[in-house]
Amino acid sequence: MTATLQTKKLSNFINGEWVTVDSSTAVINPANGEEIVQVPLSGKESVDVALAAAKQAQKEWALVPAPQRAEVLYQVGNIMKERKERLSQLLTMENGKVIEEARGEVQEGIDMAFYMAGEGRRLFGQTTPAELKDKFAMSQRCPVGVVGIITPWNFPIAIATWKSFPAIVAGNAVIWKPATETPIMAYELAKIFEEAGLPKGVINVVFGGGSIVGDAMVHHDDIRIISFTGSNETGRNIAAECGKQLKKVSLEMGGKNAVIVMDDADIDLAVEGILWSAFGTSGQRCTACSRVIVHERVKETLEERLLVEMEKLTIGDGLDQSVKVGPIINKSGLNKIKQYVEIGKEEGAKLLAGGFVWQNGVSQGGHYFAPTLFTDAKPSMRIAQEEIFGPVVSLIPVKSFEEAIEVNNGVSYGLSSSIFTKDVNQVFQAQRDLDTGIVYVNAGTTGAEIHLPFGGTKGTGNGHRDSGVQALDVFTEWKAVYVDYSGKLQRAQIDVD
Repeated sequence: MTATLQTKKLSNFINGEWVTVDSSTAVINPANGEEIVQVPLSGKESVDVALAAAKQAQKEWALVPAPQRAEVLYQVGNIMKERKERLSQLLTMENGKVIEEARGEVQEGIDMAFYMAGEGRRLFGQTTPAELKDKFAMSQRCPVGVVGIITPWNFPIAIATWKSFPAIVAGNAVIWKPATETPIMAYELAKIFEEAGLPKGVINVVFGGGSIVGDAMVHHDDIRIISFTGSNETGRNIAAECGKQLKKVSLEMGGKNAVIVMDDADIDLAVEGILWSAFGTSGQRCTACSRVIVHERVKETLEERLLVEMEKLTIGDGLDQSVKVGPIINKSGLNKIKQYVEIGKEEGAKLLAGGFVWQNGVSQGGHYFAPTLFTDAKPSMRIAQEEIFGPVVSLIPVKSFEEAIEVNNGVSYGLSSSIFTKDVNQVFQAQRDLDTGIVYVNAGTTGAEIHLPFGGTKGTGNGHRDSGVQALDVFTEWKAVYVDYSGKLQRAQIDVD
């Protein structure tokens, strides 16, 4: 049975209460164009109210021992586990990704809950020998205060858990602005937090547009961290504004990810990896494979195998278990993909498959684009340099391993990369030389695990990481503590013999 919502209009969740907002907009199922629910379009005043609640709640929450804070996350994880299928179906309805991918995303949130709950007993600092007699020295993690998280539509629950769970277990309070295209996961997660017993005001969800709600969060002095996942342009603007306030900012801003296929690769395995990485989530992943850098000796073979397997991909509503490629999130996204296909043709790349709007789905009210394959692309082409965010992949032929590495690194992003080869020497060289935050060997570019850091180099971000224990660095400050029990004034360095 398909999951349904209990309300036709969502409300903000502020200080443990559901708060209505007069202005709203429709949330549309991208598979069929039907309205699912109305989402609030909040103003700056909603952020102000949420911030006041968060500031008050955080003072008390920070005094709760971290292992007790963690117990709430264990509860959250258990409830998510019980509701996994319902959450997955609702996710597919608002986002469009196929149901098996939605289940995987919800599972990622479940895993993150249990992982970060474990960190409640591992918020480790360090003790170190002091340089003077009768003196003790240590460091410890401390909460920052109120943090703001801004999450995208393509992973509406997983990315939110990457950010909110470490923030909460570390003793912070959270103000969360979800994407207006996919607010249902935020609504459902807020209900789960409420049921799990999280104190009022520790998590606050404010729906609305980035230019109003997001901007208010970025400019508010009392929000000391902004953790953002989204476009490079928006991320740069956020970084500039936060820099003026000396506000901490964590950015994850996409990728132009490549799969390298060497001449000794298992071609069948490479084809599987490319198909999943390029066309899973209809290419709407920051880790999606957008380039295939293939050795010229196996280029034709790879093309032939890809074309055969692409023909087998089924397109349609993600709630249909047989569908492998779902819709594009909205008409704007669809138009952007169309434009890049035309750019690729004009640049001289050869279109082998796809390149068109899938009319069967459009006639049903949805937004669909056929899986698309270009070949003979040059590294300098725009389709090989710019993030498309759709089911479009370009084959770039190379003559050697060294050239493959150079082409992979020759873009402004640095999120994920992959190499298919049986040569162990090339494997270790690739791990060292690929300039990305994530490297896969004999697998595609997608599929991050929550206990490892997620993020990248160059235009992908600003050095911080979501997920893994490294996420705690975003939401904590280090404090150095010295205890002098000598009974006299000792001056570091000066009084060292």
